[in-house]
Amino acid sequence: MLTNTRVPFSPIIAGTMRLGKWGAHFNTTQYQSFIEQCLELGISTFDHADIYGDYTTEEEFGNALQHLSSQRKDIQIITKCGIQRVCKQRASHRIKSYDSTKEHIIASVEQSLKALKTDYIDVLLLHRPDYLMDPHEVGEAIQILNEQDKIIDFGVSNFNVHQFDLLNPKVALCTNQIEVSINQLDAFDNGTLDQCHKYRLPVMAWSPLGGGGIFSENPSAQNERILKTARPMMEKYNCSLDQLLLAWLMKHPTYIIPVVGTRKIERLKSAMAATKINISHEDWYDLFQASSGQIIP
Repeated sequence: MLTNTRVPFSPIIAGTMRLGKWGAHFNTTQYQSFIEQCLELGISTFDHADIYGDYTTEEEFGNALQHLSSQRKDIQIITKCGIQRVCKQRASHRIKSYDSTKEHIIASVEQSLKALKTDYIDVLLLHRPDYLMDPHEVGEAIQILNEQDKIIDFGVSNFNVHQFDLLNPKVALCTNQIEVSINQLDAFDNGTLDQCHKYRLPVMAWSPLGGGGIFSENPSAQNERILKTARPMMEKYNCSLDQLLLAWLMKHPTYIIPVVGTRKIERLKSAMAATKINISHEDWYDLFQASSGQIIP
């Protein structure tokens, strides 16, 4: 699908949040192996945020990336800024807050570039809406960073339709990274997906498998309904449950790209296989209704 973006994302994005301190505690060799194996699978886009690992994961990833400098042109790095997280690494932060000022955005990018050991970031996202956001000031920051070739494209994360519309006229947005999955259906009705479809922008879906609750030993009532509906479809499409649910998400005509956060290459390989599954409209609605627990009007 053609989109109004300057960065060619891979069909599955590898999420890095759980690779470091907040999860797998990868060392440099493990990060390097992970990156190389992702590239072999056709996954070239990696999703970061400055706060991941309490402001440590970007640097850990960068330590591995510097050993793969010849492949940097084949890799797309997304990172996010705007959240002021309270932690040891940011002792000056008194409370959790949000900051989308020009000074903070530029300083965050400079820090991310240093940590990631790269000259540019492919896509910068504002991580969360800031009630004090001045769209003119954000536009000025992005213009400066574009002119300095420090970022290629710019987007948002977790923005509603009105917040997106407030910012988009001042700086062309390339995506909205949102929570959407078989378990989280709000975006299908609140206009978020429609808005991105209108502007021909891809949607990045975080937690595309609903946080994994459907794979637990004690699934919720919602997940019980989904499982009951999904089981015959898994046989029909000769696929696993995770593949079916990712295929369901990617069926939507908005270009939805799952951000799959896992340390296991096997799961990313499975996710890539899901891009080949084209479920029918009827099956899509069957799963939608199973999730919502209601017959569509």
